[in-house]
Amino acid sequence: MRLDDGQIEVLDQAMADVLRQKTPAQRLQIGFALWDSSKRMLTAHLSAEHPDWTPERISQEVVRRLSHGAS
Repeated sequence: MRLDDGQIEVLDQAMADVLRQKTPAQRLQIGFALWDSSKRMLTAHLSAEHPDWTPERISQEVVRRLSHGAS
């Protein structure tokens, strides 16, 4: 499957079939779990990369990155 310039991932057909069998609530739960996991991993990464940053500064950077810099 060809990727377009702006496309960074392609959903495998088998995974698409699995997700189609989920209820909307289950799919939403999966999305929230992915968001939470991303937030925790980014927090850990920034804490390791910037040990001098306060927890507040790390939290601000996590929010900035996860919101794509939107304010």
